[in-house]
Amino acid sequence: MSRFFNAINTHLRRDLAAYRAIVCLPLRTISYTSQRHVGNGDSTMVLGKRWKDTAETVIIGGGCVGVSLAYHLAKAGQKDVVLLEKSELTAGSTWHAAGLTTYYHPGINLKKVHYHSIKLYESLEAETGQAVGFHQPGSIRIASTPVRVDELKYQMARTHWHPTPQWLITPEKIKELFPLLNMDKVLAGLYNPGDGHIDPYSLTMALAAGARMYGAQIYNPALVSGLTPTSDGKWDVQTPYGTIRANRIVNATGFWAREVGQQIGFEHPTIPVHHQYVVTATVPEVKALKAELPVIRDLEGSYYLRQERDGLLFGPYEREEKMVLQDSWVRDGVPPGFGKELFESDLDRIMHHVEMAMEMVPVLKNADIINIVSGPITYTPDLLPMVGPHQGARSYWTAIGFGYGVIHAGGIGKFLSDWIVTGEPPYDLIECDPNRYGKWTTVPYMCAKARESYGFNNVVGYPKEERFAGRPTNRTSGVYELLKGKASMGFHAGWEQPHWFYKPGDNVGYKPSFRRTNWFGPVGRECKLVMEKVGVIDLTPFGKFMVKGKDSHKLLDRLFANTMPKVGLTNISHMLTPTGRVYAEVTITQLTPGEFLLITGSGSELHDLRWMEEEVVEGAYDVDISNVTEDIGVLGVAGPKARDVLQKLTQEDMSDASFKFLHCKPIQLGGVNLRAIRISYTGELGWELYIPHKDMAAVYQAIMAAGEDEGIDNFGTYAMSSLRLEKGFRGWGAEMNCDTNPLEAGLDYFIKLNKHADFIGKAALQEIKAKGLKRKLSYITMDTDDVDPEGNETIWLNGKVVGNTTSGAYSYTTQQSLAFAYLPVELCSVGQKVEVEMLGRKYPAMVVQEPLVLTEPTRTRLQKKSKA
Repeated sequence: MSRFFNAINTHLRRDLAAYRAIVCLPLRTISYTSQRHVGNGDSTMVLGKRWKDTAETVIIGGGCVGVSLAYHLAKAGQKDVVLLEKSELTAGSTWHAAGLTTYYHPGINLKKVHYHSIKLYESLEAETGQAVGFHQPGSIRIASTPVRVDELKYQMARTHWHPTPQWLITPEKIKELFPLLNMDKVLAGLYNPGDGHIDPYSLTMALAAGARMYGAQIYNPALVSGLTPTSDGKWDVQTPYGTIRANRIVNATGFWAREVGQQIGFEHPTIPVHHQYVVTATVPEVKALKAELPVIRDLEGSYYLRQERDGLLFGPYEREEKMVLQDSWVRDGVPPGFGKELFESDLDRIMHHVEMAMEMVPVLKNADIINIVSGPITYTPDLLPMVGPHQGARSYWTAIGFGYGVIHAGGIGKFLSDWIVTGEPPYDLIECDPNRYGKWTTVPYMCAKARESYGFNNVVGYPKEERFAGRPTNRTSGVYELLKGKASMGFHAGWEQPHWFYKPGDNVGYKPSFRRTNWFGPVGRECKLVMEKVGVIDLTPFGKFMVKGKDSHKLLDRLFANTMPKVGLTNISHMLTPTGRVYAEVTITQLTPGEFLLITGSGSELHDLRWMEEEVVEGAYDVDISNVTEDIGVLGVAGPKARDVLQKLTQEDMSDASFKFLHCKPIQLGGVNLRAIRISYTGELGWELYIPHKDMAAVYQAIMAAGEDEGIDNFGTYAMSSLRLEKGFRGWGAEMNCDTNPLEAGLDYFIKLNKHADFIGKAALQEIKAKGLKRKLSYITMDTDDVDPEGNETIWLNGKVVGNTTSGAYSYTTQQSLAFAYLPVELCSVGQKVEVEMLGRKYPAMVVQEPLVLTEPTRTRLQKKSKA
């Protein structure tokens, strides 16, 4: 048996008191004791300073994220920034973190967060005079299967258009950088120079020194005992030392986030999980090296390993059936006084990973353990943090749920500071919006998803990924029970929605791949259905709001860049930020005078509602906004025979002359009263039916029965995505978001710069238009084989990066791959040739005239014109 196993067994036999004595030893070159005497020493531990009874921003929580926000706000010039920490700075998860830092993230804009963090940490010591213990030996993500190699290539295609330094490297280069690896299974690596690790305690102290240097006040120990909103949108923050009146508060309390949220009526979906890592004594082979080893992440082994002094530090992520949630804290709260304590280790849980690590790094077999750390880190259901202003409480912000707080701290502090100071997010980060969760996010769901997310830390990150724990939630549409056995379901803001439908002979189920997989053929079948016959799709996950009141028209004219539709009409409108970027795309229908139905995407329901509610308060509008998302089901009926089917079920005249495009009418369909809007995101003849939730199944069954002779069938969101791309329809979150303005996105038709109302972003757009655009959205087709664009691929020309795709798919109607892409204006001409990177290859592509397929209203109009 190896010495590493012997050391583990020895630890398992120790009693709890001895264990705690071991794990509380300092792990880093600078001891915790000496660190606390650097710079300001222990002065932050007493309240011998001027107490502030008012503040612009009160940050609750003194971990690295909260302190980073204090630093950035103060540096940005905000006066009266106050941070309250209940015990010591770094108490909670920060102090015991392994401190890993990496440029890598599989997401898009979270790469920016990581990038900003590392760039800050590189300069922080020189700025503050406080050592941070930052090591940058680089990191390597190890691929030891062909699928993993595909994953690395997939991520490279999504990274080249970012400033992140990242390369795909060969086994020979990996061996050169990490000579202690067993290379038997290594096929490739993803290398990020500049990655490494930092001492979390020293980092936090340096950020605190910087915050004080720029004028922020840090009080600790200062427990927040109560939070009371005031009538003017401020907060009274109660502490044992007095009350602070704050313009806004930020919850940055780590695994205490639920308890702080509960003070004002929120049940934040955050839960602590047990994370363990092991530190070895000196390893002679490590000590003999001339340069520090890069951090490695063995993706198949699901662990990270880095050098710690002359030894190694090893941390695994167990599978979901073995990992441990501290769910008692959700039920009973965090034990009083818990702050810099740890859990008892359970090394049996990680033995599988230990064995894989010893195979990959053989010197581990003879290493002695000197430290085992088992501490709480906070997870959300999807592993991403909750960052930004929270819907439902004015001036309440969150910076919680960080499973990787050290690498996020610097970038998130800057992101939130910019948002607070300027009034809008500096870039799109909706995947971290706290409002992506709602009342459907129950404790059982949260626990199931957190367990799954921890266990899935290093699973293959496929496109169109689905995870199934905790599903379905209590958010199911009226047709879910009828459809669930017939389709591959996707998950959208708590809802189950069909991606594609099964037929006899299909290879059914969820079969993810980086290439065309089992859904490719069936989705083509569904596209053909909609183009030639008639299909039905469940669109219930749309966010839905009713806006009415004396000032409803005035409010919407202020919020949206388009003019408001007349009664009975519908249009597409956009909410913009003050700097003219696209905050949301909404379908607006005026039902009766002053009463509007607003429809938005499923993922932006509360994101959009919060923005609208904030404007209502700021402008003192006399309106009522109701969220009716769960009250109304939605069915889309689309295809050339859609009119024939619906006409069988209603007395309403559904003809083109009587029921025009973008018109809305209350109708009775199959005996049910509902609203019908003539619109379809497939671009074909179609209606969206807005149905009382309780009647949805009956209406669906009536439509399917009425359409038998027309060959009616179901279709899903994959087919709708392909069809909308063929028609040149932009999608919010892809072609437009808070990183783009509507003019470069080609939304000019919907932007009424000449309308009388001074809509938000109008002045900025006028300035943008006057200066001219630097890039524009283009429409491109590609010569591919068994892989299709998804979005966020890098675009090349003559060996240089020139742009990126935003969304893509296979066009079944024209039999080719297509995508939207942002390119410099000088490369947007029809016929311009470029290359699109996918899975390590650069595929030929060309800018073409959009759309590839004309919409049904356009085809009808041209036919009438031709006849005339």
